[in-house]
Amino acid sequence: MTHHNTDQMKAPHASQQGQAPRWEIESIFPGGSKSPQYAAFRQEMVKEIDKLEKALAKLPKKLDETSRPKWTKWILDLQAAYEKLHLASSFAGCLTSQDVNDEEAMRIDAEIDDQASRWGMMKATLESFSVKASNREWQKLLQKKGIREISFHLDEMRDRAKMKMPEELEKLAIELGVNGYHSWNRLYDKMAGDLRVTLDDVGQKKEISLGQNAPRMSDRDREVRRDAFEKMVGAWKMRENLAAIALNSQGGFRLSIYKRRGWEDPLFEPLLNARMKRATIEAMWSAVVKGRPQLKPYVDAKMKYLGIDKFRWYDQEAPLGKSDRKISFDEAGRFIVEHLKSFSDEMGDFTSMALDKRWIEAEDRTGKAGGGWCSRIAIRKESRIFMTYTGTFSGLSTLAHELGHAYHGWVLKDNPPFAAMYPMNLAETASIFNELRVTDAALAASSNFDEKLMLTDQKLANGLTFMSNIHARFIFDSRFYEERKKGTVARERLNEIMKEAQKEAFFGILDEHDGYHPLFWASKLHFFITGAPFYNFPYTFGYLFANGVYDRAIKEGKTFATNYRDLLADTGRLTTEEVAKKHLGVDLTKEDFWRDAVDRVCADVAPFVKLVNQAD
Repeated sequence: MTHHNTDQMKAPHASQQGQAPRWEIESIFPGGSKSPQYAAFRQEMVKEIDKLEKALAKLPKKLDETSRPKWTKWILDLQAAYEKLHLASSFAGCLTSQDVNDEEAMRIDAEIDDQASRWGMMKATLESFSVKASNREWQKLLQKKGIREISFHLDEMRDRAKMKMPEELEKLAIELGVNGYHSWNRLYDKMAGDLRVTLDDVGQKKEISLGQNAPRMSDRDREVRRDAFEKMVGAWKMRENLAAIALNSQGGFRLSIYKRRGWEDPLFEPLLNARMKRATIEAMWSAVVKGRPQLKPYVDAKMKYLGIDKFRWYDQEAPLGKSDRKISFDEAGRFIVEHLKSFSDEMGDFTSMALDKRWIEAEDRTGKAGGGWCSRIAIRKESRIFMTYTGTFSGLSTLAHELGHAYHGWVLKDNPPFAAMYPMNLAETASIFNELRVTDAALAASSNFDEKLMLTDQKLANGLTFMSNIHARFIFDSRFYEERKKGTVARERLNEIMKEAQKEAFFGILDEHDGYHPLFWASKLHFFITGAPFYNFPYTFGYLFANGVYDRAIKEGKTFATNYRDLLADTGRLTTEEVAKKHLGVDLTKEDFWRDAVDRVCADVAPFVKLVNQAD
């Protein structure tokens, strides 16, 4: 599979500079948060949840010949309610992101959370019922039309329920979680959102938020990066005691629940969520630890180019090379379509459709939320993408990434809702695949030295993030939970654990004296996300897994496109290891696949070093 030189990456004429679009969401519910149709949809949804609750109370407590049709209907109705909740929630997310001051949308979002909690309570009852049913009766239920297609999800639910507390205690945990456990997450978000740093702007003092300070961490000027880092650390020093209380409290809550369920290992739940074996994560990290020293010449060359003799935390995102060329949104879209279509006609056609139908909110304007995401609008078999397009290669890459998520959703559009729920570690497959594709295409198309340097550095900086920065987070979490079992972990000790984790994960490249970031545990919101414990390793998994899949695509070309599509289609109805075995013929519990993926990432080191040497 070769990338042809293309004139689409050349500087566009001014006439080609099309504005980045606003998305089309009126067709979902016209009128935004004041939409009468949206209000009617939510009212209908509440009525259905009421009906489900009443029907559940009347259902026979035993699964047998006579009760089977009733339970079948109720489970399928529960699934239909989930799909409606998902649509209501996705639309609220669109509204709160496109306008952060839409208070009505925020109120609606909270209202949907309440309904989701009611739905979760009914699911807990179903879990409990499934455990009480005999294996024979349960298997008969799974053969029923409509149920058979979601049997993987229901079996998984039943297996997990067997490992949980009695139904009443699980419901109590859900209830206490709303105002207890998850409150620590909300409190942390509020605390982080309120923190400010002061800048000296031409002799005038200016206060900015940590979010506004963050882009300064990747500034070309090292002094700006250092100042941004020190100010961020200074801000968190004022809150580290509170952050330590929050982290200990939510960690303690989790461990109490685990103890009641008989889950000894803090990794038990995250691995369950990832549909993954412990042997897989161990094989992955083992391959990473052995392979990442190959990145050392990259870091040495980067330091040489930057003219620095010590690598510090704030040098990780230091940009190299540059491209002053602005890429219009239309041009970015055409470039992505061209290079996806050269692998898969369907991917190219789908991406064209998503762009033509304006599924993407990309306009650069005030009042929008930050970041980028893709959300499925499942009932309509559509997706919506939220981002702010910047006219740079980074913007093009983000667009390709989110379009990958949308393609994954497209592949799953005909699966029943319960067979379209895939774990976080497999969620990044299509998005990173797209990113790798367009980055390689841009590299092949570019003859500009600075551009080539920038693109190769971006690829390797990603490798360093996923193989060192995220591994440090994983090591920290693992050690924190071990110590938290014995009691509260003091703030000073949290700093020590984090520094030890960074020493280990960054294989000696960070300066021993002041190259570390001991307060990273406080400043990184991922540690405080109560919705998912160990919010770290799925990223590294997704990155390396996508690299392995992409490698196969390069070797096999267009003939791999159907297999790739089938792989994505199965992410909602097979375990992680089964997906890899069925579609790639590999065993993820062995190091071979992971070693190849790590080597693939590190293959850019030699070309990068060569480029830096040319700059002398």
